[in-house]
Amino acid sequence: MRKSLLSLAVLSALSVPGITMAEEAAPAAAPASPHTVAYNVGLYSQYIFRGLTQTREDPALQGGVDYTHASGFYAGAWGSNISWLSDGDYYKSSSLELDVYGGYANTIGDTGISYNVGLLQYIYPGRKNPGVKKAETTEVYGSLTYGWLSGKVSAVVSDGAFGYDNADGTTYSELNLNVPFGTGYTAIAHYGYQDFTGKTGSVSNSRYDYADWKIGLTKAFANGVNVGGYYTDTDAKKSVFTDASGQHLGKDQFTVFVQKTF
Repeated sequence: MRKSLLSLAVLSALSVPGITMAEEAAPAAAPASPHTVAYNVGLYSQYIFRGLTQTREDPALQGGVDYTHASGFYAGAWGSNISWLSDGDYYKSSSLELDVYGGYANTIGDTGISYNVGLLQYIYPGRKNPGVKKAETTEVYGSLTYGWLSGKVSAVVSDGAFGYDNADGTTYSELNLNVPFGTGYTAIAHYGYQDFTGKTGSVSNSRYDYADWKIGLTKAFANGVNVGGYYTDTDAKKSVFTDASGQHLGKDQFTVFVQKTF
């Protein structure tokens, strides 16, 4: 039956003026792949993480790869140079942060609200000094976004949090505002709060709690290049966030960057 229908279609094409065999036999467009892989690489004047400098105000080269499935599942990896572990005399040598993550993102019906849940592992290769807790940290996270506004909570599920002992349950809560305008411009604003749990030795980790905030501007070009800058500051206590070199990690900073996605 299928062969008969095909023969009929060919004969019909031949009998209609203006339609050629080549036009009739043109293959149908291939269905869109449900798999997407994207890459990014960027040069930053420094690496700021939750308001704290990770590179002692020195430049950072960063890059990552992301896989996304049409169903909403995703996975990725991202890396940057760092110096805070060796600057603070926690590690004898440590110059890399590697993040590995995966999760699921989707929208809630026709509400316009999107959500994102996932798991993230922070990895810090290197040789730590004796008696120092490893900086490796595992977080679960969830976020909701509506229009320009998003809120996110990340919670530590590993025993330690960035070198602080017995810190499972530590949370970082944040609000982010991204307002597009003009051609490719976006104004950004951020407020976050880091809330530590547990004790390091006999000292409560709550003394490391702090808030951070950010304002900035980015410009995206059609070729995948993004440029921008932002100002960050915190209320982190200078007495506990000053490293062995005398650098206050949480002081006000200004960062500029250029990034390429492809």
